[in-house]
Amino acid sequence: MVIQKSPESESRQLSRRHFLATCASLTGLLISSPVLAIIAPSPQRSLSFRHTHTGERQTIRYWQDGEYLPDGLEAANHLLRDHRTGEVTQMDKELLDLLYALQLSTGESGEFQIVSAYRSPKTNELLRSKSGGVAKRSLHMQGKAIDVRFCACDLKHLRDKAISLKAGGVGYYPNSNFIHVDTGRVRTW
Repeated sequence: MVIQKSPESESRQLSRRHFLATCASLTGLLISSPVLAIIAPSPQRSLSFRHTHTGERQTIRYWQDGEYLPDGLEAANHLLRDHRTGEVTQMDKELLDLLYALQLSTGESGEFQIVSAYRSPKTNELLRSKSGGVAKRSLHMQGKAIDVRFCACDLKHLRDKAISLKAGGVGYYPNSNFIHVDTGRVRTW
């Protein structure tokens, strides 16, 4: 006796297989990403900032119940703007998640002090003309980098925690009292 499957039952079986394969691949992503592994259980994500150049202070809830909050992202974009020109860009959501994971990894709560976030091409070129340490194609110009201190944490410890996340670039500037983190490829300097 040969049992023939209807096209409908084959379709359901393929859908079920597709669903299970997708779940398995997403589980792999969660396990392989240290940032996602740290922040996954959080029902909401908030960051507190103080901008060292403008004096602005703000706590921003940018994620809740599995979704990024448009108002929170807009507030972050404005606060992390190029303080020299006033230009605003869309900051990388992964950068916010990286800062949130960094805060969680320190076990401390507190305020990130912003030294530099978004830089317009004009500002980046100005800074490059004054210093050899500014990259020509800086990730700051793409909203994917930030230079910060974390008031609740020693700078060297903060750098070590950022490196342990393996989530992007980490620069250490002890003489200027900040670290650089970005969502580019993993590297340190």
